[in-house]
Amino acid sequence: MSLSKDQVQHIATLARLTIAEEEMDDVVGKLSRIVDFVDQLQAAPTENVVPMAHPLNTCQRLRADAVTEGNERDRIQANASAVHDGLYLVPKVLD
Repeated sequence: MSLSKDQVQHIATLARLTIAEEEMDDVVGKLSRIVDFVDQLQAAPTENVVPMAHPLNTCQRLRADAVTEGNERDRIQANASAVHDGLYLVPKVLD
C-alpha cells in the first residue's frame, strides 16, 4: 500500500509537522516503505504463536542482595548547612 502526497500531508498536519515541498517525495517514499513492511508483518501466520516477554529464552542473572557500602549519612551531611533528623533543610520556595 503506497501512500499519496495528500495522505502524507494529512499525517504531517495531524502530527503538527511541516514538510518542505522539496522533501515531500523523499518522505512519501520512506513512509510508503514503512507501511509496506508493516503489511508484510501483518501477513505472517501468528495463529499458534505463544506470546512472550522477550525473544531470547534466558533469565536475568541476579546478584546477591548484600550490603556493599556502610551508612555514611552523618559524614556526608556534615557538609550541609542545615540538617534535622537526617534530612536536609532548605529554604521555603512556595507559600
